[in-house]
Amino acid sequence: MPTGAPRTPDFAIDERRWRREARSAWLRVVVLGILSVKLVLWESGSTLIHAVVLGGYAAATFTSLTLALSKRTSNSIIAVFAIVDAALVIILFRDHLFAPEQTFDHRLSAPALAIGFILLAQVALRLKPWLVILFASIVLAGWLSLIAVALSASLWEGVAHEHDRTAVFVELALAAGFGFSALVCYLLTRDHESLLSAAVSTEKRRHNLARFFSPGVVADLETTSASLKLGRRRAAVMFIDLRSFSIASESMLPEEIADFLTEYRQLVTETVFTHKGTIDKFIGDGVMAVFGQPHSTPDDTARAFQCALDLVSALKTWNESRRKSDKLAMEAGIGLHVGPVVGGVLRSGTHDEFTVIGDTVNIAERLERISRMLGASIVVSEEVVAEVSRPSKDDPNWIWKEDAELEGRRSKMRVAYLPAAFRTGAASGCGNAPFSSPIH
Repeated sequence: MPTGAPRTPDFAIDERRWRREARSAWLRVVVLGILSVKLVLWESGSTLIHAVVLGGYAAATFTSLTLALSKRTSNSIIAVFAIVDAALVIILFRDHLFAPEQTFDHRLSAPALAIGFILLAQVALRLKPWLVILFASIVLAGWLSLIAVALSASLWEGVAHEHDRTAVFVELALAAGFGFSALVCYLLTRDHESLLSAAVSTEKRRHNLARFFSPGVVADLETTSASLKLGRRRAAVMFIDLRSFSIASESMLPEEIADFLTEYRQLVTETVFTHKGTIDKFIGDGVMAVFGQPHSTPDDTARAFQCALDLVSALKTWNESRRKSDKLAMEAGIGLHVGPVVGGVLRSGTHDEFTVIGDTVNIAERLERISRMLGASIVVSEEVVAEVSRPSKDDPNWIWKEDAELEGRRSKMRVAYLPAAFRTGAASGCGNAPFSSPIH
């Protein structure tokens, strides 16, 4: 991953999740303090019931806090806490609806009702719509059952008095109010979940794009998603491959291979991104880069050519640094060609790929292959030279080959290459050339 790259979306999502769980657990502690004041100072109701409710909520709270801080909370555990909270609310409602010294006419006391709403808000702060439904459903079912029991008891004793019917209507109105509040909490949490899901999807998409595109291209793709569609365009395709890496890796430790490839890929990626190119794919120690994807610009070939020169210089510096540290250093070959491609998202069922295909890609790959035979650090096609007007025919730093044979192709190609022995000033086009005359 390039230096300064953002954390992966999955890591960020997980981090947010545990931060939210810890926040919810600490909010339970705050709610516990509120309940303690209300239930301890509350004169009406059973002291034993108050103690049971307070003790049960305290136990659930500290268990929740311990699990959240140790990052062991799961949806099933969260559901258990919601069920326990709902059960405690029903116990409290029953105590105050059927207190021995009261009749049903006194109805549910305001403090008991307030506790029900406080716990509803606490559940909603977990931002899980299904949890709000679970808690509210249990509370409402228990509440309506208590109302039905009270009304049945009243009818059992005889014809219900007018104040009994009024009390029932009041209780039903209060329950409806609680249900409406629960519905609002559900809708808000569901909207939050939808927005979060969309944000996470966008973040994942941006992260995936950032692995292959420069920041400027990523910003463009975020506003013009149509650029990802499969279509024909003109692009410069570059292949970079290390010399004899497969053989060298046989004697290397896995950690050494990982360290080497990470540094190499990061260097190539940063250089390609600097020139506004795209990393199409990594193939072991090989890299395929494209200039003109997801859309073509007039300077694609020029940027690709300069990128190739800069890569030679950057890889030379990197190799020298590794040699000084007694680490493996390895030369690379680069092939560059420009022409028509078909680029965009290539769908293949379970794995979609954003890539370019076509003969241009094949030629660029084969140019990289012959770089070893030619002893070259860069091999470019005549088409590239025609578009960037360099290297010129008489450039002493470059060698022309009129009849380069590419594997799998009948016709020969005219190519120019920069010898691997040429190091000093490769990126700037100056220095002493090992060859001074073109090869025909």
